Amino acid sequence: QVQLVESGGGSVQAGGSLRLSCAASGFAYSSSCMGWFRQAPGKEREGVARISTGGVITDYAASVKGRFTISRDNAKKTLYLQMNNLAPEDTAMYYCAARVGNYCYSGALTRADFGAWGQGTQVTVSS
Repeated sequence: QVQLVESGGGSVQAGGSLRLSCAASGFAYSSSCMGWFRQAPGKEREGVARISTGGVITDYAASVKGRFTISRDNAKKTLYLQMNNLAPEDTAMYYCAARVGNYCYSGALTRADFGAWGQGTQVTVSS
């Protein structure tokens, strides 16, 4: 069975940092495009970052570019999101997602492109 399990969320003051992890199992992780999404209360789920199967190509939402870094360790079957200089606007539930067995698409970071999802981990940033 496909499984994605996020960890690393928590509460932090503005300007602080957090590192999220996503442990993958039950599918060909190394041949799957991976992404991070987030959803704040009352808002639509939005794309945060995307990484190619080999980890060479990355894409970010404009709101996080320069502050967040997506990476992957294919040997450990783990996806990461390093979040620096956090702001209250980053407060949301963060979800790991996979395009199982498929390369990334170009263009907009769209939730319909991803078929597998984790349960989410909460990030809260106070001012």
